[in-house]
Amino acid sequence: MPLVDALKAIACLLIVLHHLAAYGPMSEIAYPLFPGLIDGLYEYGRMAVQVFFVIAGFLFAGKHAPGGTLLVARPVQAIKQRYFRLVVPYLAALILAIGCAAVARSWMIHDSIPDVAEPLQFLAHAFLLHDLLDQEALSAGVWYVAIDFQLFTVTVILLWLSGKIQSGYPNLKAAGLILITGLTLASLFVFNRDTSLDETAFYFFGSFGLGILIYWTSSRQQSLWLLLLLILIVVAALLVDFRSRIAVAGIVMLMLGLARQYRSVLENFPLPNFLSTLGRISYSIFLVHFPLCLIVNATFFRLFPDQPIMNAFGMILALCISVLGGALFFRWVESGWNRPAYFWRRSKERGVSVG
Repeated sequence: MPLVDALKAIACLLIVLHHLAAYGPMSEIAYPLFPGLIDGLYEYGRMAVQVFFVIAGFLFAGKHAPGGTLLVARPVQAIKQRYFRLVVPYLAALILAIGCAAVARSWMIHDSIPDVAEPLQFLAHAFLLHDLLDQEALSAGVWYVAIDFQLFTVTVILLWLSGKIQSGYPNLKAAGLILITGLTLASLFVFNRDTSLDETAFYFFGSFGLGILIYWTSSRQQSLWLLLLLILIVVAALLVDFRSRIAVAGIVMLMLGLARQYRSVLENFPLPNFLSTLGRISYSIFLVHFPLCLIVNATFFRLFPDQPIMNAFGMILALCISVLGGALFFRWVESGWNRPAYFWRRSKERGVSVG
């Protein structure tokens, strides 16, 4: 789906630029050259993460519950697979982050450099509990991985529960829709307004749930009316408490809904090859960009501590290195680590001996 790749690519670049604006001395030194741009990236670049939440919900529905009913036969196994899919490259990126932080710490003193990792801290990260246990993050943005896993787990449990309800009450065929809609509304109107919950899936389920609901509603009769209803729900949530993140989620939901209504837009969206590639490797870029940017920050701070133009160039260079590093990480780690398991599974399906 090229449109999805395009949205992921743009959001990924914005997040990298946001972290470049927020962390490290390069943005501070280059600030006099582009104060408005750096302030804008710092303030609004973070909103791009909502794009990933909506798309994640949209893709979840398409893969695991396209008709509103969970297709997964073994929910626990699906949750385990999701955990390893996220965590194996994530742990590799954390090791990279720890190493890069050690190098940067020897070159400069700055608040953006994480402290030396403790064993308990690393263990909490490995089980995606670092925020819930109040452990300092070892890299920027790692909270997203934990929230993604929580969202997946909560949704699988809700849809599994809806299946049990429907087996006991056959006439209640919309149990999954009711549960997902209910939690989405609760998040949009209650949980997302309470910042003490921003370490849990409930805070972000509004965006994720909009992605699920737009997939479901756009495949039904009178889908345009259902799309209008979802838009009205987003507008009502914004009238109760305007949040830019919810506005962004609503816009992405609308784009995906219209694109799926007119499938040629979703499937044949004209997209340059580099954006398509960026979309596919966006998770790898997200994982490795901060440690790579940290090294570039330390290098330019050491060599050009008082030169705004050179530090502005350093920010551009860091963006390019992040993309290149993400591409290599995707090839060698994210897609490379599970190739033996994939080959084994496919060989068993075809009856080929791999021994």
